[in-house]
Order: sequence, then structure tokens, then C-alpha cells
Amino acid sequence: MGFFDKLFGRSKQAAAPVPKEKLKIAIVQGSVRQGRNGESVANWMYDFATKRNADDVTYEIVDLGAYKLPFLGEELPAERQAEAEAAVKAWSEKIAAFDGYIFVAPEYNHAIGGALKNALDYLNPEVNNKVAGFVGYGSLGGARAHENLRLILGELQVADVRTAVTFSLMTDFENMSEFKPEDYHADNANAMLDQVIAWSKAFKKIR
Repeated sequence: MGFFDKLFGRSKQAAAPVPKEKLKIAIVQGSVRQGRNGESVANWMYDFATKRNADDVTYEIVDLGAYKLPFLGEELPAERQAEAEAAVKAWSEKIAAFDGYIFVAPEYNHAIGGALKNALDYLNPEVNNKVAGFVGYGSLGGARAHENLRLILGELQVADVRTAVTFSLMTDFENMSEFKPEDYHADNANAMLDQVIAWSKAFKKIR
């Protein structure tokens, strides 16, 4: 044992390594519509992501339908205010807990649905300097919903990755309802996840 070891009583045993904190990615199911196709799409994305065996990443489906958010600025009767405030708080805290997001969003009239836009309007610091990827479905694979999301998230200081997953109602759904995705979507799903993970790790360092 050296002089400084004797002086300070240091042990020869090496310090135990600090467990690496896992990256947390939310898969946000962005539709609240009854009979929605988004549930099967979100489940597919979750299964695909978790099977990649990335030990330093965890995924969780966050279903927007589980949060009964009022319309932003809506005047509510007294008996509904406590419930609405609790819903907004729960939504804010849940979203703030993640390092990155994958938004599963259908396209309505060349944009995202009103419920998702309203939910995003409740957020700002919770998502600043974080990262998002997109999974869409619709007649054009949700592509225009993705473009709409890029504008909204840019204002919220969320960096969105280029590659997206786009499922067509014509070819990836039987009778436009039973989800049967084509195999080729795996390439874009892998590329999108790679980008979201890499960027999320980088952005975590600046928060």
C-alpha cells in the first residue's frame, strides 16, 4: 500500500461501476378515435423496438386516450375543474419523464388529429431539447401529418429525425382495419429508431 493509500485509508478494492441509466422512449398513441387503427400500429412499433435488444433503451406506450384532457382554454364547470387539472398534471408528468418520443399519428385533413394537437399545446418545457420520430398511417401513410408535427414540434424545441414509418390503409390494412404491415417497413423502422436513440443520447447531455 502506498503512502497516500495509508494516509487516506484507501482500499485496494475498485469502486463498483455506476449502473448506466437507460434511455426512455415513449411511443405516443396519438389518436383517441373509437375504432382507431392506431392501437395495433403502436403495439407493432413497441414489439419491433423491444425485440431489437437495445439494453440501454426502454420503451413505453403512452395512450393519449387515457388522458381526458380538456380543450386548452376551455371554460369548465366547477365540478369538472379538479378532474381536468389532474389530467393535465398527469399528462405533463408522464411526458416529461422521457428522453425521446415516437409519435404514432393518423392523418386527418392533411394534418394531425385535434386531440393530439390539443395535448401538445399543453406542453413546452417538458419536451424542450428532446427528440421525436414518427409513425403514420392513412391513405398516404400519414406523411402530411408528419409534416404538420414537424412544424409544431419545432416550436416546442423538439428535434425530429428525418426517417419515418408510413403505413398505407390500402396495402398495410385488410379492409382498412386489420393491420397486416408489409415486411419492407422494417428498414425504415430500424433507421428511425437508430436516429431517435442516437439523437436522444446526444440531447440528454445538453439538458
